[in-house]
Amino acid sequence: MPDEDSKIDHYVLEYRKTNFEGPPRAKEDQPWMVIEGIKGTEYTLSGLKFDMKYMNFRVRACNKAVAGEFSEPVTLETRAFMFRLDASTCHQNLRVEELSVEWDATGGKVQDVKVREKDGKGRTASPANSPAR
Repeated sequence: MPDEDSKIDHYVLEYRKTNFEGPPRAKEDQPWMVIEGIKGTEYTLSGLKFDMKYMNFRVRACNKAVAGEFSEPVTLETRAFMFRLDASTCHQNLRVEELSVEWDATGGKVQDVKVREKDGKGRTASPANSPAR
């Protein structure tokens, strides 16, 4: 997008869902969704569904009299991000199992540390091993 161009009054963003990778197809089933009156060169589109395959986007600049041509459409996807929590490094009060995480207010791990301290196998005084970590 051009930097501050005094001739441009606003932008129009259009997007639609698609199931195809790559450039938009000539005939798409989904209609274009329109967002008008965008004043800046950046816009955050909220409400997108997580792990959607692909979406087409295009934009055009408008002044007070006429709208310009649409940009070449681009295709994006909202990929899923997979992660796992590590039971050995999580917060002391979290109980992490294979597919679930549960808050344990009694702090099961804190009790284990206190038992080890009594046996002489507790934490050292270094900040890296402090309970606040």
